Amino acid sequence: MTSSDNPAPFPSDGERIAKVLARAGVCSRRDAEKLISDGRVTVDGRTLTTPATKVIPGAKIAVDGISVAAAEPTRMWRYHKPQGLVTTHRDPQERPTVFERLPTGLPRVLSVGRLDLNSEGLLLLTNDGELSRRLELPATGWIRRYRVRVYGRVTPDDLTQLSEGVTIEGTHYAPAQATLDRAQGGNAWITIGLKEGKNREVRRLMEHLGFRVNRLIRIAYGPFQLGALEAGAVEEIPARVLRDQLGSVGAPPKPRKKNKPEA
Repeated sequence: MTSSDNPAPFPSDGERIAKVLARAGVCSRRDAEKLISDGRVTVDGRTLTTPATKVIPGAKIAVDGISVAAAEPTRMWRYHKPQGLVTTHRDPQERPTVFERLPTGLPRVLSVGRLDLNSEGLLLLTNDGELSRRLELPATGWIRRYRVRVYGRVTPDDLTQLSEGVTIEGTHYAPAQATLDRAQGGNAWITIGLKEGKNREVRRLMEHLGFRVNRLIRIAYGPFQLGALEAGAVEEIPARVLRDQLGSVGAPPKPRKKNKPEA
């Protein structure tokens, strides 16, 4: 029996391969686990069978035979998502996606959470899949803030129902901060802040109160604001701001001295 018939075991230290792929911006950790289960990931020429495999720096990692480069320093961008785009890399219905419409020159990026087809506003993008996952968790305490226009006559008392949390069709939604900004004709504008960001949460909360959403704009995600960013525009968050705002959530490594200073 040759050594190739009985290869050495993978190391017991290092980082899990799914985390390494996410950190390198290949995909999310969950998607990395799927790639591995499909037999599409190799390390040093060996096809992986479990996402529990650990790798050490210098290991040669490939997905579908294409080498995975070492992780770059963490970067993040603010993107003003327009209506009519889905937040996915591939859409089975072949609808236009966010990632098809991004400006050329960006590295491969992942979104922090999603905005549905008819929602617009702030979408954070990052080249670090592991960071993306952490920032999506309610444990960060970050509030997602939206401006929503609904059809119907809204009173402040209607919105107080959301302050203690509600259960809709068996799903519990945590307390939300909602205020009535203004009413105009048969429409009203509301600002609402959430910590969980469940699928279609704002729309479901408004429907629970008896109102139909006709426009939904995310204006903030944690400390990052949409501001005056125009629809379809992308703007990188400076590294120093990113480090300051992320704190213990997962700050990017400090740039080496040889890097160019920030403008």
